[in-house]
Amino acid sequence: LRVALLGLFGYYLASLFDFYGLQFISAGLERLILFTYPTLVLVIQAVVQRERPTLRTLAAMGLCYLGLGIAFVHDIASAGSGNQVLVGSLWVFASAVTYALYYSGTGMMLKRMNSMRLAGLCGSASSLMVLAHYLLVADVAPLLQLPSAVWLNAALMALFSTVLPIYWVALAIQRMGPTHTAAVGNLGPVLTMLASWLILSEAVSLYQVAGLVLVLFGVSRLKPAKKPEAQAAAPARSA
Repeated sequence: LRVALLGLFGYYLASLFDFYGLQFISAGLERLILFTYPTLVLVIQAVVQRERPTLRTLAAMGLCYLGLGIAFVHDIASAGSGNQVLVGSLWVFASAVTYALYYSGTGMMLKRMNSMRLAGLCGSASSLMVLAHYLLVADVAPLLQLPSAVWLNAALMALFSTVLPIYWVALAIQRMGPTHTAAVGNLGPVLTMLASWLILSEAVSLYQVAGLVLVLFGVSRLKPAKKPEAQAAAPARSA
């Protein structure tokens, strides 16, 4: 049941909500909003472990949301319909929440089974949900008429954008924990913004760049300082 819930939150709902949001907003703004999941992971971990966030953590979260606010306000001002940007942003934020729940749940489940097995089971559960969804809302016949290039691109995306990252994230969470793993994802918005500019020819505004810098800086401050005993033990381990 827990594996099924992880598959539901981490891949099925997170992807579905993200695709809904992309119908209304740009990929650059989508990535900025989705990148709030490290702060959400930290909040969830703090609630579950009953730990109060430090002032450093609260300041980092404030920087993240200030950066999002700068990019968000600019997109509303430049878009044809502010309601569309708002609706799209809410869908993507829902995706960030479900993805954060997956991260936190994975960290707990890794105490019961190894990362490779958990990643395979979660991916399989999510795949069954996606197939069931498609069979309920669409017809299978058009799939047989798709060009071979579509199938090739879909296979490449499935392998390099879904399957391999599922395993890599599980391995990273097992070694670093959910909060640090989420924070390391700060390359995500940078690469997505560059890709949306190079591949999709989307304009990148100074507001988005400024918002991105604030978000990245805020997330970089989420990593807690090393404990004194850990710092003292570090030279010994290196030696």
